Amino acid sequence: MKHLILLAFFTLIIGCKGQNASPMEHEHTNALIHETSPYLLQHAHNPVNWNPWNDKTLAQAKTENKLILLSVGYAACHWCHVMEQESFEDSLVAQVMNKNFVNIKVDREERPDVDQVYMSAVQLMTGSGGWPMNVIALPDGRPVWGGTYFKKEQWLDALDQISKLYIEKPEKLKEYADKLEHGIKSMDVIEVNTNAPVFEAEFIAEAVSKWSKQFDYKFGGLDHAPKFMMPNNYHFLLRYAYQTNDKKLQDYINLTLQKMAHGGIFDQIGGGFSRYSVDNKWHVPHFEKMLYDNGQLVSLYADAYLNSNNTLYKNVVEETLAYVKQNMTAENGAFYSSLDADSHNAEGELEEGAFYVWTQDELKTLITTDFELFADYYNINSFGHWEHNNYVLIRKDDDATIIKKHKITLEVLNEKKSTWKQTLLEARNKRDKPRLDDKTLTSWNAIMLKGYIDAYRVFGNPEYLASAEKNGNFILKTQLKEDGGLFHNYKNGQSNINGYLEDYATTIDAFLALYENTLDEKWLNASKKLTKYTFDYFYDAQSSMFYFTSNSDASLVTRSIEYQDNVIPASNSIMAKNLFKLSHYFDDAHYQTTAQNMLNNVKPEIQEYASGYSNWLDLMLNYSNPFYEVAVVGPKAKEKIKKLNQSYIPNKLIAGSLTENNMPLLQNRFNPNKTLIYVCVNQACKLPVSEIGEAKTLLTK
Repeated sequence: MKHLILLAFFTLIIGCKGQNASPMEHEHTNALIHETSPYLLQHAHNPVNWNPWNDKTLAQAKTENKLILLSVGYAACHWCHVMEQESFEDSLVAQVMNKNFVNIKVDREERPDVDQVYMSAVQLMTGSGGWPMNVIALPDGRPVWGGTYFKKEQWLDALDQISKLYIEKPEKLKEYADKLEHGIKSMDVIEVNTNAPVFEAEFIAEAVSKWSKQFDYKFGGLDHAPKFMMPNNYHFLLRYAYQTNDKKLQDYINLTLQKMAHGGIFDQIGGGFSRYSVDNKWHVPHFEKMLYDNGQLVSLYADAYLNSNNTLYKNVVEETLAYVKQNMTAENGAFYSSLDADSHNAEGELEEGAFYVWTQDELKTLITTDFELFADYYNINSFGHWEHNNYVLIRKDDDATIIKKHKITLEVLNEKKSTWKQTLLEARNKRDKPRLDDKTLTSWNAIMLKGYIDAYRVFGNPEYLASAEKNGNFILKTQLKEDGGLFHNYKNGQSNINGYLEDYATTIDAFLALYENTLDEKWLNASKKLTKYTFDYFYDAQSSMFYFTSNSDASLVTRSIEYQDNVIPASNSIMAKNLFKLSHYFDDAHYQTTAQNMLNNVKPEIQEYASGYSNWLDLMLNYSNPFYEVAVVGPKAKEKIKKLNQSYIPNKLIAGSLTENNMPLLQNRFNPNKTLIYVCVNQACKLPVSEIGEAKTLLTK
C-alpha cells in the first residue's frame, strides 16, 4: 500500500470556545431544498448557502473566481450533526462562509466518487480521514486544505487564514494544489505486474501469519480500538482456517464472532449491528446502523453456522433479518440505507445512542421479575456500564454458563429472554426513533440481497428467498437503464446518478448467488450483460483493472481505481471474483485472464497489509487450492443442491438444470431418468454420482 503523506500547509490557531447562535426553524432555506438525499435535506435550512455538487455550482465557482468549500458526510453520521449544530447553523459562521466561498454539500453515499477523491486529499494532508470531511479547493476543484470535524473557533480561524492567503498570495495555494494533485493521482496508480501470475499456498500462509500478530485473542477482532467488524476479513479467514485445518485460527474466528454477537455492537433487543465499537470489547457502538454492514454480516454468520453449527450464529442471522425487514425494507422490495446514531432524549435534545441505552432504574421498573437473572445475563453492572447512569446491554457469558450458574433449563432461559426482549422493545419504541435515511443505493441493496440469498442457502427459509428475488427484480426493473447500465440511487420513485463500479460488481455478485440457488438463468444472463457493460465503460486495458467511474461521467481531479478492501471489499476485488466465476460458467478465457491479471497486479502489496486485501486473498485461494465446479443435472437438481448446501464447502460454484442445457458446464449431461452430480476442476470432471454423500466425498479430496 502506498503511504504518501504530505505535511499540512497550514497550522490552525485554536481560540476559546464561544456560544453558538440558535436560528429559528426554517428561517433560512438554501439550494439543497430541491435535493432528495436525506442528508442534504438536513442542511437545507442552514443559514449557509449550500449548493449541491453539479455542473452549475462548479461553473459558478469558476465564474466568480471563488474558493470552493466542500463538506461531505452522510445522514447517520454523529459528528456531522455535531458540526452542523456548532457551525453550520451559526449565523456568524454562515456569514463568513457565504462571503468567501461557494459552499457545496455532498452525501458521500450518493457520490462516492467525489468522496474518494477528496478523502485521498485529506489523508495526504493530515495522515487520516473520516466524516464529516471538509475541504477547501481552488475554483477549478483542486483541493488545497482539508480535515474532518472542526470546532467552531478552529473552523473560523481556518477559513479566515485561507481566505486571506487566497487574496494576498494566490500563487502559494496554486503551487500547493499542483503538488497535492500529483499526490492524489499517485495514490491509486496500479503498477502492472509483468511477472507470471503465480499464486501459492505459502504466500497466503505468510500473509496470514503477519496479520495474526494484530489479533486480539481475548475479545476477538484486532488488538486496538475502535473496532470495526470488517466482515470480509473474517469471511476469508473462516474459509482459510477451514481449508488449512488451522484449529487456532478457527478458535480465533469463533471468538470474534461470539464476542461481536454478545456485544453492544449487536442490538440485543431489536437485532441488527451498529457500525463499529468505540472500545476493545465490542461494547459501546457508534450507534448508526448501516445496510452494508448488516448485509455482509448476515452472509458471514450464515457461513459460520454451516462451519460450526453454533445456534448463536443462526439467532444472529434471524434477528438481523427481522430487523432489516421491520426497519429498512420498502414495499417494493428495496432496502433503505441507514438509521441515525442520534435521536432525541427525554429532554428533547439530540443525543448519540439515546434510543438504545438504559438506566438501571428504567430496567428495574420494566423487568419486574427475575431482575437479578436479567442483570447478570446483560451485565447491568460495571462491565455493562457506559457513561453517566447509562448501560449498553452486553453479554459476557454464553447460555450454558448462565444455565449452570442459575440452575435453570435452556427452555426456561429462552422463554425469559423472549419476554425481556418484548418488554424492552415495547418500551423503547415509545422513545423518539433515530432518523431513517430512506434513499436506496444499488450497491448496498445488492449486498443485502446477497445476505438474504446466503441465509436462504444455509437455513432454507423461503421468506429469505422471496426477499432476495423481490430485491433482484427491483434492481432489474427500476435500476437498470435502457442502455444496459445501472443507476446508483433511487428515491421518491426516481432513479438517478450514473452507476459506479461498486454497483456493477456487487449486483453481478448477488445475481450469481441468485442463479446458484434458484437455477433461474435470467440472473446468470443479467450478470453477463452487466459484465459486458462494465468492460465497455469502466475497463482500463493498460492495467487490466476497472475505474470506479464510467467513462461517460464528468471528470474529477483524478479517475480513481478502487482496489484496497475496506469495510466493504474493493469494487475491483469483487469484480475479479465475478470474472473468475463467469469464466467457468461461460468458458471465457478473457474473463479468466483478466481476473488473473487483476490479482497479480495487487499481489506485491498484499503481504504488507493483508487485512486490506482479504477479498483478493479469498480469490487467491481459488488458484492455490482446488476449486470445484459442481454441475447438477436432472429432474431433482434443486433438491440435491439444497442438500449439498447444508455443508460448508466454500471452494465451489454451482451450475444446474432440470432439463437439457447448452451451458458449457451442463452440455450433453441431461438424463431424464435420473439426477446426476458432476464434480469438476477446470472442466475436467470425475465420473458423475447420484448421491449427495458421494459428491461431498469428491469435494473433499
